[in-house]
Amino acid sequence: MIRFLLNKELRVEEQLDPNMTVLNYLRTRARKTGTKEGCGSGDCGACTVVLGELDGDRMRYTSINSCLTFVSALNGKQLITVEDLKQGSRLHATQQAMVDCHGSQCGFCTPGIVMSMFALGKNVGAPGKDEIHEALAGNLCRCTGYRPIVEAAEQMYADAAPDSFELEQGQTVMRLREIQPEAQTELSDGTNTAFNPTSIAELCTLLEQHPEARLVAGGTDLALEVTQLHRPLPTLIHLGHIDALKQIQVQDEYIELGAAAPLTDCYQVLAGEYPDLGALLHRFASLQVRNQGTLGGNIGNASPIGDSPPALIALGAQVVLRKGEQTRTLNLEDYFIDYKVTAQQPGEFIEKVLLPRAADNGTFRCYKLSKRIDDDISAVLGCFNLEIRDGKIASARVAYGGMAAIPKRASACEQVLTGAPWNLATIEQAKAALAQDFTPISDVRASSEYRQLTAANLLTRYFIELESPEVETRVTAYV
Repeated sequence: MIRFLLNKELRVEEQLDPNMTVLNYLRTRARKTGTKEGCGSGDCGACTVVLGELDGDRMRYTSINSCLTFVSALNGKQLITVEDLKQGSRLHATQQAMVDCHGSQCGFCTPGIVMSMFALGKNVGAPGKDEIHEALAGNLCRCTGYRPIVEAAEQMYADAAPDSFELEQGQTVMRLREIQPEAQTELSDGTNTAFNPTSIAELCTLLEQHPEARLVAGGTDLALEVTQLHRPLPTLIHLGHIDALKQIQVQDEYIELGAAAPLTDCYQVLAGEYPDLGALLHRFASLQVRNQGTLGGNIGNASPIGDSPPALIALGAQVVLRKGEQTRTLNLEDYFIDYKVTAQQPGEFIEKVLLPRAADNGTFRCYKLSKRIDDDISAVLGCFNLEIRDGKIASARVAYGGMAAIPKRASACEQVLTGAPWNLATIEQAKAALAQDFTPISDVRASSEYRQLTAANLLTRYFIELESPEVETRVTAYV
């Protein structure tokens, strides 16, 4: 059974296919058809809705892709759709701004855009251009262009009075507290089952009983098996109510990042510690995906083009795996074995990621090459972390994504760099050594030749940026 608020209405679901997405639930069960399906893969934003969650004594609102969210993720939360925004007989300030600025034509994408703007206004108030662009980067519009939409976001709360969500926040907080799960729950249609543990102990027991179960944190990739491949997932374990897996702690030597901590929350800490890592995460998919996707999920997915693993490998990160009461710690580069194959054993799960503090590392830079700045997958991702002392390279960690079947260190390149003089001649030798480390494939994102050439040139770029900080551009996209 799951319990959640559909705006103000308490919904209790006891028998429901846990493979059902929030999008399909809204359209087929709740008959709220304002939320649209565009791509079904989290790329267009037409299906954007907003989740309200407890944040102490206040509400926290996050935009998500309902097409990638399993309905069990709603347990204990408030779901807000475009139909819920109207304030009595008046449009919400967000909706009215879209009307006033002529931000809609065909209207298909408009509900998702409005919901992204609504969440932005709730979290920021009067947003600036950068915040508006970030909030809308995951919403595509084929009719209007984006100028009137951006103008609507700039003026939506200019003269607006507090809306019903603000005025009734205390009541919503009380109602959500009443439905917070205190122990493990489950949702099933008799064929497929999703478990919702509330502690690591419950999770360990479930994995012992159901070693074949698929873990769901954000589900932004796992959901594609259902929505794109039409492959049912018989047993799911949802991690969203295990607070211990969402904690982020800054220690003297390490930052401990819970495996189920959303990337949006990780960003707040990592951007301050490593600006380039923050810039990379800022370009990680869309805000809707970052609000749900997790660091542990991006690692456990074991994609060769995942954005976070190469950067974390270059920074010397470790991953803590747990099975029951037993834990083991691996260097992150040792976690990846082959394409979609990891060192994780049956019954194990990623508990947390350990990232060394910046004082213990060299000069870190990372560069993502993709066809567009926002909401795109890397063709090549190069990450460099060298420690330079007295004109020599004391240590070198170089890692790439998109160059092999796994995110991988460039060991031959590192060997050339380590102990060598810090000059352009050394860089040229290290670039040549990359041919020993990688034999990239050609695919729809880039040819093998392009990947090999640009991977080498990124090393030159790293040298130039460190030698001439005034030309530094960081994490830039290329066509």
